[in-house]
Amino acid sequence: MRALSGGPGALIVMAAEAETDVLIIGAGPTGLVLALWLTHLGVRVRIIDKAGEPGTTSRALAVQARTLELYDQLGLGDAVSKRSRAALAVNLWVTGKQRAHVAFGTMGRGISPYPYPLIFPQDEHEQFLIEQLLRVGVKVERSTELLGFEMAGRVAARIKTSEGREETCWSAYIAGCDGAHSRVREQLKVGFGGGTYEHIFYVADVEATGPLTDGQLHVGLDRSDFVALFPLKEEGRVRLVGTVSDQALTQRSRLAWEDVNTQVLQWMPIRVSSVNWFSTYHVHHRVADHFRDGRAFLLGDAAHVHSPVGGQGMNTGIGDAINLAWKLAWVLQGRADEWLLGSYEAERIAFARRLVETTDQAFTAVTSSKPFARLLRLEVVPAVLPWIFSFKPMLRLLYRTVSQTNVNYRSSPLSEGRAGPVHGGDRLPWVKLGEESNFAPLAAIDWQVHVYGEAADELQQICSDRALPLHIFRWQTGMEQAGLRRNAVYLVRPDGYIGFVESRSTVGSVASYLEAGRILSRAATVAAPAG
Repeated sequence: MRALSGGPGALIVMAAEAETDVLIIGAGPTGLVLALWLTHLGVRVRIIDKAGEPGTTSRALAVQARTLELYDQLGLGDAVSKRSRAALAVNLWVTGKQRAHVAFGTMGRGISPYPYPLIFPQDEHEQFLIEQLLRVGVKVERSTELLGFEMAGRVAARIKTSEGREETCWSAYIAGCDGAHSRVREQLKVGFGGGTYEHIFYVADVEATGPLTDGQLHVGLDRSDFVALFPLKEEGRVRLVGTVSDQALTQRSRLAWEDVNTQVLQWMPIRVSSVNWFSTYHVHHRVADHFRDGRAFLLGDAAHVHSPVGGQGMNTGIGDAINLAWKLAWVLQGRADEWLLGSYEAERIAFARRLVETTDQAFTAVTSSKPFARLLRLEVVPAVLPWIFSFKPMLRLLYRTVSQTNVNYRSSPLSEGRAGPVHGGDRLPWVKLGEESNFAPLAAIDWQVHVYGEAADELQQICSDRALPLHIFRWQTGMEQAGLRRNAVYLVRPDGYIGFVESRSTVGSVASYLEAGRILSRAATVAAPAG
């Protein structure tokens, strides 16, 4: 039995104690992926959620290429693909006329094994992740709430279980994956600056017929309304996202499908036959002032929320989880010093700020009722888009941005060097190699060295001495086109980003990088003698 202070003048005696490496608060996609990666890396986790059941409705739909690449490291990419629907193209409609068509399938060819996004609703996505966790012996504790926590040498968290019992959970670290109203962020007193968009939006899961149920994405715009249509796995089932009319807001306190602004839907070639479910929501744009405070971390919506433009939110939270997971594993298992955890905030907060800024600008342009924004949305953009999309470099840039394959950590304390266009902190360029690719070794989730061409004897010896996996790929012409340089040395992190790169092997350069960071590979840890 231990006593834990519950605030000024309060002393709460806990009925039970538990211990784990990482306590995860929140079982949305971010928390589930964090638990899955940590468990795969041999870290003990406990994941709790105050909701009694997983969500049955969702706004997040898109799974981007970078997320699928990271899932591939656990062998889950193909399984997600089979449960999803490929988004092969998007169409723009303005006041009843189709003004632009963009094919995704050609945009990402040669950049990623996933050249287009997938449509996989968040509720189904969560269920998939829950199933994967159960396979490795981890169960989400439902109706279990975080009451508060304290940090000293470790974390002491007060938890109320589903039976109404209060207990203390002792852990090395706590991860707040508990959404925009995060209890973890609230207790840390971390600011969450930003704002809320003026419009209220709806999301509806419907059965529909008509030309727009063709498996492609469709976006419709007019002077005061917009609607986005997303195809789901089942034929004839689509997800609609749009704005609620001002008139409906003044007439009712509780809105239904009949109250939404269907002006765009009236001139788009689609007929809604039934509505499976419907909900409304506000859209926010906020970023936490910090993503870490001592032994506590913020991830996903607890750290950043933004508009749904581009389908970035859920994917960004998953990226947070994987970035943090391997770093926690390395520190907890003695393969790196505590300083490594500082790079989590440095890497992810910069990306979150850029993302909120860019999606805010795009969302404002789509939804604003101001005359200039309306002119831009209805006249300028539809006229310019077909011309822009006729240029392959512009399509490739769009793909890299939306797919998150261009996310980089060049300013990170972990990133060093450059070889051609590739810098330390960049995602390792993907290259197809027969039936496999150079991403296949990333399944080890370990630090590893890649050389495309020939590796110097000294480098091979250094890797052997440190039990550092070395992968030498025979040089092919397509490698240079991907951005790789012949005989350059790429030290790749466990998450597939490049930590260190140089054009030619300098004796001891890789070892110096690892020694400066006091970093060991998983293989080196296993190979080290006991004691």
